[in-house]
Amino acid sequence: MDRCVVLVDAGYLLGAAASLLAGEPSRPRITVDHAALIQALRQRAEADTGRHLLRIYWFDGAPDRVPQPEHRRLRVMPRVTVRLGALTRSDGRWAQKGVDAAMHAELTELARNRACADIVLVTGDGDLLPGLMSAKEHGVAVHLWAVQAADGDYNQSEDLVAEADERRVLDRAWITRAVRVNDAPAAGAPPAVTRPEIAAILSAPLPEAPAAAEPGPRARAVAAKNGAAPADAGCAAERNGAPAVKGVPTPKDLASLGRQVASAAPAAPATATLRWSSDRGWVDRGPEESTEAAALPMLSQLTTAEQRWADREEDITAVGGDPFEVGQVFARRWAERLTDQGLLRQLSAEYPRIPHRIDGELLRYAARFGLLAHKDDQIDERDRYAIRAGFWREVDGRTGEDRAS
Repeated sequence: MDRCVVLVDAGYLLGAAASLLAGEPSRPRITVDHAALIQALRQRAEADTGRHLLRIYWFDGAPDRVPQPEHRRLRVMPRVTVRLGALTRSDGRWAQKGVDAAMHAELTELARNRACADIVLVTGDGDLLPGLMSAKEHGVAVHLWAVQAADGDYNQSEDLVAEADERRVLDRAWITRAVRVNDAPAAGAPPAVTRPEIAAILSAPLPEAPAAAEPGPRARAVAAKNGAAPADAGCAAERNGAPAVKGVPTPKDLASLGRQVASAAPAAPATATLRWSSDRGWVDRGPEESTEAAALPMLSQLTTAEQRWADREEDITAVGGDPFEVGQVFARRWAERLTDQGLLRQLSAEYPRIPHRIDGELLRYAARFGLLAHKDDQIDERDRYAIRAGFWREVDGRTGEDRAS
């Protein structure tokens, strides 16, 4: 009983931190150093309670309860246990389901089993009130921590505050040790790119689309009735089968534009290069994949049963799940297991296109790390750029190529 436990409602902690630092409870607006945050929680809990930490429980939501990269990083940290509820979308907003129930169950079970003398709750949810009261009845001291509210008021249930034995506010100075605000992009600007490899990929120009006819009055009226106002050539091109290009070009953009340009010119213009690999992009509209590229072995063909077990162990304990990192890990394993290193040079010559079978295997591997978007079970476009950029960075590091600029 001479130990303390910390129960963290991640939705509350990080949402309130985002409100305090960025002015809105949007977690994508902040970047969290999870190792520093966990260490700070541990130090503060042991100082406040005067007891050694038993464990930190991190409660959060995830689509289909699949651990996201941050959850994978957290759950391999010492003294940290991650509990996931569902993350569902309703009326255009994401909401956690089952997180408060899981916290309530853990709180009451710890108190009933006399697993600790003090419990620190980092939450504002009034639904935990019965669990808090039950813990007190079992002789456990309950400490309630709040994140400093952006408006200077409470951001916790008043009943929860009233029942807590001890209360502490985590102020801005404490929060900013582990949390920082992401720079907000200017209106209409693309998201910030931090890696030169990804910047090079995203800077690749699109082929020029053929001019499209200006829509007539009737077309404008129909478009307006349907909630669209095609007032420029980009929208006109989209109606004629070519997508309007906005921001980062997708393989679908280039494939559609490529079919139109091909009808007017014998070959693609020199600038029509999509600097990442896909069998659907512009780079695949030329010659078919070479026999040599198609014959390159897949990672699964190079991996023994013992290596497969070791890979899984590494994925669970050491790979954080960052998209760029995932691509590097996959390429490292593929390169290290080749018996003929000449195949590595052969693969490098295929840049920017990863051979179809290896590319599909790479994306299936990435999907294990929760990198699926919240819709259609597809990996987010920007994550796919990063995954493939990581793959090529590892290959280039082994072959001496420099394609970051």
